[in-house]
Amino acid sequence: MTGRSPAAGAGAYELPNGRGITCVSPAEAKVLWAEATADGLYAKAATALRPGDTVLDVGANIGIVSLMFGWAVPGLRVVAVEPAPATFACLESNLRRHLPESVSVCSAVSDRAGHRTFTYYPKSTGNSGLFADQRADDENTRIFLRNSGIPEEYIGEMVSGLHRGIDMTVRTLTVSDLIRQHALHRIDLLKIDVERAEHLVLAGVEPDHWPLIGHVVAEVHDEKGRLAEIRHLLEGRGFTVGISQDPKLAGTDLYELAARRTAGARPADEGVGRTL
Repeated sequence: MTGRSPAAGAGAYELPNGRGITCVSPAEAKVLWAEATADGLYAKAATALRPGDTVLDVGANIGIVSLMFGWAVPGLRVVAVEPAPATFACLESNLRRHLPESVSVCSAVSDRAGHRTFTYYPKSTGNSGLFADQRADDENTRIFLRNSGIPEEYIGEMVSGLHRGIDMTVRTLTVSDLIRQHALHRIDLLKIDVERAEHLVLAGVEPDHWPLIGHVVAEVHDEKGRLAEIRHLLEGRGFTVGISQDPKLAGTDLYELAARRTAGARPADEGVGRTL
């Protein structure tokens, strides 16, 4: 997720489309919806989905992107994964209410099953993660706000305390664990938004499971050459990779990555059954 403005209390929120959701912060939910529905990474991914497709939403937060996908393309199978108890409770409630056939899983996704320390930001839940970095998150948020036209005199106050975290231990699963546990015979879209743990999510895909994945969209923090590393990994697995950056994030290390199987090949074309 990108930089957020300070949250203003938990509760219910009515989305611009008139549907009600449960959220940790109505202010943050408003921003999440704007990001999900803007002409960007997720809206473009939604245009490639069709009824019956399977979406694995890793780093689902309260489920805004899962909901957008489900409403845009009725009949999807959605498995949404989120580790933080407060955001997971909202995710579970929202999917049960609006996408009752979907599945919510309380876990982080990493390169191995087990447990890890997770830093939760109560005032900026979308920036929480296994590798939270308060200084870097503050700076990215300052740049995002500045690029959004917020006057400089207000930015310091808006960022102050935004990334004060709470450490907790969360369960971890791999993508391959999720494939087995939920009998995912294909993943038409793997969406990843996990704040610096993108490489671990992809490392948790076992070789036999790569042919099941047709499309990957991810927010990537380009630290220590990670963007090039992930691009190389996906290209080696048969994907054509595109990279872009939201103008509001210019000057940050945040990039959007979209990867599709070369020449438009989908998992079903590789001999993987479509019936779930």
